[in-house]
Amino acid sequence: MKQTERANFGSRLGIILATAGSAVGLGNVWRFPTMAGEHGGAAFILVYIFCVLLLGVPCMLNEFIIGRRAQANTARAYSKLAGGTPWRFIGYFGVFTGFIISGYYCVVSGWCLQYVYASIVGELDGDPAFVQQYFADFSTNPWKPIVWLVVFFLITHFVIVRGVEKGIERASKVMMPLLFILLVVIAVAACLLPNAGRGISFLFSPDFSKVDSSVLLGALGQAFYSLSLGMGCLCTYASYFSRQTHLTKSALQIVSIDTVIAILAGLMIFPAVFSVGGDVGAGPSLVFITLPNVFNQAFSAMPFVGHIIALMFYLLLSVAALTSLISLHEVSTAFFHEEMNISRSSAATIVTVACSIIGVFCSLSFYNTDLSLFGMQLFDLFDFVSGQIFLPLGGFLTCLFMGWYVKKQILYDELTNQGTLSGRLFGVYLFCVRFVCPLCILLIFLNQFGII
Repeated sequence: MKQTERANFGSRLGIILATAGSAVGLGNVWRFPTMAGEHGGAAFILVYIFCVLLLGVPCMLNEFIIGRRAQANTARAYSKLAGGTPWRFIGYFGVFTGFIISGYYCVVSGWCLQYVYASIVGELDGDPAFVQQYFADFSTNPWKPIVWLVVFFLITHFVIVRGVEKGIERASKVMMPLLFILLVVIAVAACLLPNAGRGISFLFSPDFSKVDSSVLLGALGQAFYSLSLGMGCLCTYASYFSRQTHLTKSALQIVSIDTVIAILAGLMIFPAVFSVGGDVGAGPSLVFITLPNVFNQAFSAMPFVGHIIALMFYLLLSVAALTSLISLHEVSTAFFHEEMNISRSSAATIVTVACSIIGVFCSLSFYNTDLSLFGMQLFDLFDFVSGQIFLPLGGFLTCLFMGWYVKKQILYDELTNQGTLSGRLFGVYLFCVRFVCPLCILLIFLNQFGII
């Protein structure tokens, strides 16, 4: 495919919403409240914002520079900057990571759609034991989760085959405002519940005595995962940026949107949980077990309202999951489209079919525990390998590549749009990429394995 034929986003708003949609996902609406609940609420949030600026923005700029400079899929983009050196394999590694994540991410995305359906038909009504058993029965069912993950992938496929501007950008302009509206409505409803003030205080009144090394490392890790760093998404999307795009300004705007949505998610969840005396540190079960019980109890006097809020919440989760899966799908689609010189539709079909097959096996590993490798369920194995090994490793290598191999003039030219923008912060960016970010990522990596 010739470079002159390469697609681009059609507007600056499209760039911001699409790229923010890539970053915003279940990591914001699910993982962030879980991490904040486990690490003391407000204190964690302040540390998280600091970590986003320290780690997130420089790493995001790395991927923006590579993608826009090369105007190619992630694998080819790294190769263009690396030449024939081994550094080029970082790009292939990023594509592979995004491909693997797509395969199991669709499983949880399918769960979200199931809970949308369950909210509509009233299947989540019942006592806490019933709701817990409902999730256990559904997630271990041999075919229901597979139906939903395939449906989710087909929706994603429909968006991808329509292209960058007519597919990804147009969908983002609908889904991102919808996501924000749903967040605000649910957050307002949660804050009006009895005793909601305790949840609001938990979220906004910091207790710095709770800040320790685990909080810092947890916030560093969340900053890395929440922004979709290290999986090729941002690099691929940046390849569709125009040469006039202000990369630093765009990164700051996307990080701001991502952080605001994460905080709104906390404002949506914690007041509701506190209003019924729930456990804010419930962990991953918070979304599919704890919150249905919270909605049932908090709105027991107004069951119809409770149903509407639950439906809106799981619709919100589904939208957040979809914006992320679209970007993950695009990483692999762009790779096959350009490297195999096949049509975009054919490339998207390869990705949809292959990742759906991975998703089927990951889903079946809940039903049949014999579907395992190295003593782990396939789903847990894919999650562990991609999230705790591939992502940090890819981000770490990219920082070394950009900080120590790529010529400083290339970095400067891209950040300043060939000298037309101010370069006052270039030294700060370069110092972070060379020293601060690699150290932070190394700490995240070591913490995940209990070494520190």
